[in-house]
Amino acid sequence: MEFFDNLPAMDLMRSEKMTFVQLIIPFESAHRAITYLGELGLLQFRDLNADRSPFQRTFVNQVKRCGEMSRKLRFFKDQISKASLVSSLHSETQSAVELEELEIQLAEHEHELNEMNANSEKLRQAYNELLEFKMVLQKAGGFLVSGKSPVVVEDRELDENIHSNGDYVDTASLLEKEMRPEVMEQSCVRFISGIICKSKVQIFERMLFRATRGNMLFNQAPADEDIVDPVTSEMVEKIVFVVFFSGEQARMKILKICEAFGANCYPVPEDITKQRQISQEVLSRLSEIETTLDAGYNHRNKALSSIELHLNKWMSMVRREKAIYDTLNMLNFDVTKKCVVGEGWCPIFAKAKIQEALQRATYDSNSQVGIIFHEMDAPESPPTFFRTNRFTNAFQEIVDAYGVAGYQEVNPAVYTVVTFPFLFAVMFGDWGHGICLLLGALVLIAQERKLTGQKLGSFMEMLFGGRYVLLLMSLFSIYCGLIYNEFFSVPFHIFGGSAYKCRDTSCSDAHSVGLIKYQDPYPFGVDPSWRGSRSELPFLNSLKMKMSILLGVVQMNLGIILSYFNARFFKSTLDIRFQFVPQMIFLNSLFGYLSLLIVIKWCTGSQADLYHVMIYMFLSPTDDLGENQLFWGQKPLQIILLFLALIAVPWMLFPKPFILRKLHLERFQGRSYQMLGTTEMDIDADKEPDSARQHHEEFNFSEVFVHQMIHSIEFVLGAVSNTASYLRLWALSLAHSELSTVFYEKVLLLAWGYDNLIIRLVGLAVFAFATAFILLMMETLSAFLHALRLHWVEFQNKFYHGDGYKFRPFSFSLLTEEED
Repeated sequence: MEFFDNLPAMDLMRSEKMTFVQLIIPFESAHRAITYLGELGLLQFRDLNADRSPFQRTFVNQVKRCGEMSRKLRFFKDQISKASLVSSLHSETQSAVELEELEIQLAEHEHELNEMNANSEKLRQAYNELLEFKMVLQKAGGFLVSGKSPVVVEDRELDENIHSNGDYVDTASLLEKEMRPEVMEQSCVRFISGIICKSKVQIFERMLFRATRGNMLFNQAPADEDIVDPVTSEMVEKIVFVVFFSGEQARMKILKICEAFGANCYPVPEDITKQRQISQEVLSRLSEIETTLDAGYNHRNKALSSIELHLNKWMSMVRREKAIYDTLNMLNFDVTKKCVVGEGWCPIFAKAKIQEALQRATYDSNSQVGIIFHEMDAPESPPTFFRTNRFTNAFQEIVDAYGVAGYQEVNPAVYTVVTFPFLFAVMFGDWGHGICLLLGALVLIAQERKLTGQKLGSFMEMLFGGRYVLLLMSLFSIYCGLIYNEFFSVPFHIFGGSAYKCRDTSCSDAHSVGLIKYQDPYPFGVDPSWRGSRSELPFLNSLKMKMSILLGVVQMNLGIILSYFNARFFKSTLDIRFQFVPQMIFLNSLFGYLSLLIVIKWCTGSQADLYHVMIYMFLSPTDDLGENQLFWGQKPLQIILLFLALIAVPWMLFPKPFILRKLHLERFQGRSYQMLGTTEMDIDADKEPDSARQHHEEFNFSEVFVHQMIHSIEFVLGAVSNTASYLRLWALSLAHSELSTVFYEKVLLLAWGYDNLIIRLVGLAVFAFATAFILLMMETLSAFLHALRLHWVEFQNKFYHGDGYKFRPFSFSLLTEEED
């Protein structure tokens, strides 16, 4: 055992040692100290004001100010994105500004932008009205002219020419006159003209028809230009309409319907001369407003461009300030109200760095009193902190998704780095598909620097985060594919010739019948001659099923061995004697023995029926094995193993609860004169550091016994079900291989059998589509999820509690835009 104690500690094997610290910070140094600690990012603060609402805390006003500034910055960002301004790669350098100065600047910028937006919206509204009026004059004038006789039209054109050549002067602008629909002399028919959204035309016309009981004539024409909505900035299609009617009552109904549907009505005179004059005035006004709008947009874009140069820096500054004040709200004032008191967790290796940062904060703030930093007894279990890198982070996240390791508990991620991609590859083994996955992983790794700072979609973000997992999965898939000898389900003679050949000349072209073994076995993987033979499926089924059981028993044994290292680290000899030992005996007496039989059968080439051996080991252990005997002494060995398996169950169930009860009684009742710290539990507790010492709860024998009984039953039943669960390795590997074979033979080869280029191209396209979307996407996801289940359930439940919580230090680098 001394050998294990002398081994160097692994970074990922156990979480970093933590210590609980207290900080007493003078008020004048508090802000700077928290800033430096945020830059360092190695201290997790404990909320000392958890019983207070956010509005009862000390720095609530500062948090509100930061929230208001964040709102303004988001407003600026929305305005910049709506203006479609290209963001500059390098922000303009600016001298450091205080929060108060930044608040004033943001208020000025917001006021200026709001004024410009309001003016722009009013101008755009006026521009839209004039543009609509112009289109109504054009279209409605055409309706009115088309309704007259040709003689009247010619007379009007003559009058128009006379007026245009003479000294005709109107005393007032026709736009400023209140114009009403004229009464036509011949039939007393009135009309109302206007414009409406295209999507509302049909309902609008139907409503007019019903309101007037059909006593109206509705003409419409599409507008020549789309109108920009000033609120949404979207282009809206409009329809110009003219409604002819008779009577004042019908006029009132039509106007109310127009108002309800949001239709804008514009007066159109019947006189062509007046129409021409109004059109000219409208065009001149339109050009003036358009010039004003362009100037306003240019001015607004310049203002937004100047803001955009500093926007990222301002957002980062406000985000940091808000985080600082949120952290200060977690601290308490001391009795004198001159210092703030904070508590939190930090790794032991970070103590020197934290003390250095606090000393620097004291010096930079010109404080006469230094910051006190000292360790304390922990009120709770420490958080879990693993130092990971780009490669190990994804595997650690896979483990943390099941549950965060308890403090100093064995970390399964150390083994998951290898076992997870390997078990995936056992189910996905095909070195052709593995190469495709490898290319995808290499592309993601090559683009790592470019994609790291970008916002990706949920699927792409997950894929990019697991790029190194994908890399190892592809490499192991290539390895397992070489063992299975499958390249898109096609075998190749990569490592030499086959061990089988024809027994005579009559089967010179045979691939599956009449072959005999004539040389040593194929050096690596499955012999290519098995492909297409009548015994291919039974052979591969037997191989993969037995291999799955071997891999499962090995991984479950690894899990139980890790429980031993957990118990040894926490100095729990009860768990070693009454949990680890009986579990190892039970599992290996049954399924370890089955694995031994599989290996012996492979090595000897025996025809023994292992199903029969294992069944009758329980039903009639004393019967003669006959032809199922694999080695000498097998029968007495089976009886001994069966006896050990039966003994292991009560060994797990009964001793531990009664020993715990005895220790409890000795500590608190049975030996009142014995000094504390003499029992095994107390000696172990005294050796624990203060920051990691667990508080002993009240002992309840019935609860402990029921818990131990559940744990024992779960392990006994789980030993059977978990071993059977590893058969999914065989099932998914077989499914992947057969599905790949179907696509190759029934799609690609079938299409290639036709002497037609189009059919061949179609077959190739279908094969490529099936390979990419079914075999490379759906099968990859399926194998990934099954490998995940094998690790979470079959492997980790042997030793892993996962009842800890993550170390979440106060760090500016962990702040995200969502926290604005």
